[in-house]
Amino acid sequence: MTTRVFPLADILSVTTEKLLSRRRMDGVADLLNWMTGDRLEIWQMLRASDECEAALVQQHPFLAGLKPPQAPDRAELYAWLVEAERVHGEQLEVAALTNWVSQDPAVELLDRIHLAKLAVQECP
Repeated sequence: MTTRVFPLADILSVTTEKLLSRRRMDGVADLLNWMTGDRLEIWQMLRASDECEAALVQQHPFLAGLKPPQAPDRAELYAWLVEAERVHGEQLEVAALTNWVSQDPAVELLDRIHLAKLAVQECP
């Protein structure tokens, strides 16, 4: 199994839905691209994030309970992150997904647009 080390902040950006990566979206993109083996477009990252979140929690079960405080201000959020890094380490080893289904980015975008149009049509 191929693994690579990533910052805990990048990993938590996927598992907590809070952008904690110090490299912002570049850090998240690096993690998701590596785990999927794809060069993801921005609209593909939601699907990748869902699949990668489950895999990350499976690889590191403590991530399931590691959630930031509700509605924190920026200072509280980063204080929580620093404490999480102190307890769990600043970096974790991550294994790539073995079951990722790669899709043509253009086709996936068209599918998303089609689904959005269907949702709008169903609303009264």
